[in-house]
Amino acid sequence: MEEKKVYVEIPEFTGENVPVAVAARVMKKDPQFVRQGIIQGLLKFGVAFKKDGSSTYDYYISPMKFWQETGYIYKGERAEQEDQHGRAKKGCKRT
Repeated sequence: MEEKKVYVEIPEFTGENVPVAVAARVMKKDPQFVRQGIIQGLLKFGVAFKKDGSSTYDYYISPMKFWQETGYIYKGERAEQEDQHGRAKKGCKRT
């Protein structure tokens, strides 16, 4: 049997952290669901760090891993804000 090869084009990523609020919106979940899923190790696209002496966590959600899990391409904070405000429509140039 001949082995089939599948090639996937990987999108460009800015390297910016995907905010928890964006991940929650894309997944149609509450931000606390995303936070707890990351802390408990159930959502593999992110990590949570708790600083010494602190009761709060910092979160990092990898844009590439998030894309692999959800199919959503996070293009950075600026692009996200423009998309939400309807300024960056297909065929329109940014000024």
